[in-house]
Amino acid sequence: MAAFVTCFLVPPDRAYIDYFDFKTLSCLFITLAVVCALRNIKFFTILARKLVAIAGNLRSLFLLLIVITFIGSMIIANDMALITFLPLGYFALSVTKQEKYSAYLFVLQNISANLGGMLTPFGNPQNLYLYSYFNIPTGEFCKIMLPSFLVAILLLVLFCIPVKSVKFTLDNDFAEKLNIKKTILYGALFLLSVLIVFRVIPFMAGLIVIPAILFIADKNSLKMVDYSLLGTFFFFFIFAGNLSRLSAVNEIISSLLEKDTLLVSVISCQFISNVPTAILLSKFTENFAPLLLGVNIGGTGTLIASLASLITFSEFKLLYPGQTKKYLFIFAFLNGVFLIILTVFAKVFTN
Repeated sequence: MAAFVTCFLVPPDRAYIDYFDFKTLSCLFITLAVVCALRNIKFFTILARKLVAIAGNLRSLFLLLIVITFIGSMIIANDMALITFLPLGYFALSVTKQEKYSAYLFVLQNISANLGGMLTPFGNPQNLYLYSYFNIPTGEFCKIMLPSFLVAILLLVLFCIPVKSVKFTLDNDFAEKLNIKKTILYGALFLLSVLIVFRVIPFMAGLIVIPAILFIADKNSLKMVDYSLLGTFFFFFIFAGNLSRLSAVNEIISSLLEKDTLLVSVISCQFISNVPTAILLSKFTENFAPLLLGVNIGGTGTLIASLASLITFSEFKLLYPGQTKKYLFIFAFLNGVFLIILTVFAKVFTN
């Protein structure tokens, strides 16, 4: 709707083609497709379940699930990490008869997914876009994100401490068996997609090779790609591109960003989510470091600050329909704490 409305203000012309970052769209598509293929052979679930089986007590289980989600978001993106590992949290709490901690665990997993992906260019969709749009060197990208990343880890560990160390035993003998041949194949494709993201291999090569192999090996993985996320990028490219050509809007947003890029991006995420914020504000500033920090930290906060948060809420509401108020209270409190601490830290650190 936003893209459609702005088309009346800036009628379509040849300049529209310059709005689109086709490399970002291509990298996002092939990475999501490979991750879907790995999910279809239950690679992540089998691996995570075997790890959870050795937890021993409830606090260790919390830490392990949060670490798995955190690391998973660095590799397979935050929304995919939650889709994969939230059911594992539900399974673990159900088996150990500790469902009373479900809301707390789901919220911490949600936060870990949103913040875990901040360190890598492909960990969050907004990272992939900004990394490509500003052509940020990989070393500089990691250097910008590392301090906040470490603070996020520390906070997550601290919030696991109140969980009691209730002992339990989980059977690590699961019926699912790993398909070794497909694991090797999809692992190689994932490595290829990472090399493309890091600009080692031209993205057009991956756009041809990876979908072709997946079409033969697993057609469903291509169907399961989150095309709504790609659509969000596509239409926000139009919306942001059109706004950047309106002089009045350009002056207002540019002046706000000049005053405080970090705060503007964090606040914007709370209302229009982090991916649209990254696309929109990138058109009005060259100061990518605070923008990058802002759209990652800004994924915490409100329920609509990140698509991943909506995924978690939908999953929790489906599994525990009578506990939504409890969940929303815990969500608001924990996300508020993380948002404030990380914003203040980033503000002090970047200055």
